[in-house]
Amino acid sequence: MNILLLGTGMQGKAALHDLAASPLVSRIVAADRDLAALSAYVQARGYGDKVVCTGLDARDRGAIDRLMADGVDVVIDLLPVPFIGTVAASAVAHGVHLVNTFYVTPELAALAREAESRGVTLLPELGMDPGIDLLMLGDMVRQMDEVTEILSYGAGIPEPAAANNAIKYKVSWTFEGVLRSYLRPARLVSDGRPVELSDRVQFQPEHIHHVDVAGVGTLEAFPNGDAVAYVRQLGLDERQMRRAGRYAMRYPGHCAFWSVMVALHLLDDAMVEVDGVPVNRRRFLTAALEPQLQYGAAERDLSIIRVEVAGRRGGEPVRLVREVIDRRDLVSGLTAMSRTVGFTASIGAQLVADGTITKRGLISPVTDVPYDTVAAALAARGVAIAAREEHPDVR
Repeated sequence: MNILLLGTGMQGKAALHDLAASPLVSRIVAADRDLAALSAYVQARGYGDKVVCTGLDARDRGAIDRLMADGVDVVIDLLPVPFIGTVAASAVAHGVHLVNTFYVTPELAALAREAESRGVTLLPELGMDPGIDLLMLGDMVRQMDEVTEILSYGAGIPEPAAANNAIKYKVSWTFEGVLRSYLRPARLVSDGRPVELSDRVQFQPEHIHHVDVAGVGTLEAFPNGDAVAYVRQLGLDERQMRRAGRYAMRYPGHCAFWSVMVALHLLDDAMVEVDGVPVNRRRFLTAALEPQLQYGAAERDLSIIRVEVAGRRGGEPVRLVREVIDRRDLVSGLTAMSRTVGFTASIGAQLVADGTITKRGLISPVTDVPYDTVAAALAARGVAIAAREEHPDVR
């Protein structure tokens, strides 16, 4: 199979590592705006002739089209969010299957019917979060007779020994993306009713709860995503649910800090004039903080994913819990975030290319990707999913 990999940043390097190690992949075209750095990286890793490096200005649709037309079976899109629609449109036009790690955008949804008619699979949301969490969620819900609660958690944080700066946080993916997510509205279910939370309130104390993670400690969880959409996608009725929510987790104190930053409008896209020069507030904050939030060569990050599904099975109350706690591999240098995102995207692309995933059009990890197959593939790469059941005594 021939794979086109667009973007070789932190997550892209993990996807490239995984593709290069796969005997199923015969050729990888890796494209990035910094060709010199990419070529040096590939040479240092000893990937050999299997990897073809090329420069790419993603603003050039023609350049993307030429790569798609070069005998590609699947494209893995790890470019920045603004290019999702352009890459997907090119993939559909050239009959190339697509995998990415982003939430479904309106541009992607608009291509669903054309993709299906052309026999193209569009598989978004296949990274860590969204991605592994959605695979677990779909499989867990299918095991239940009745679902009354869904809680989904994701965290990309330093391990405790590396949480040694003022905000106990370091960058394991694009920091601007992190800050964008901090202004993302959320939807929850509470006592059978959808609850809308604006992008200004997610860090408020009334919306925060705490979660104990083995080996890490107590983390604070805040709403960060649309749980209602996935409840409905699974065919569940939120009116019959006690609680549903998607949450991000950080070390205690994180929410209080960022609540102040949000209140001061420092995460806004609005421009502010500094010495006569217009400056985007969030981009300034990114540039000012990101260099101070980097991991040292011997420091490890953590990727944590937990999904809890409660309800009834066989007439008895049960709570299913699945959890991933992955750590940076100091030998390869790949972060836990890049492993859980990049490895998952690579596995998905290979499952599409080898015919394991046959559904065409716009598909979802929740309903259309085989959980057991991906879980086994992740375990073979050292990313293990732990599972347990809890049976509350209701007598």
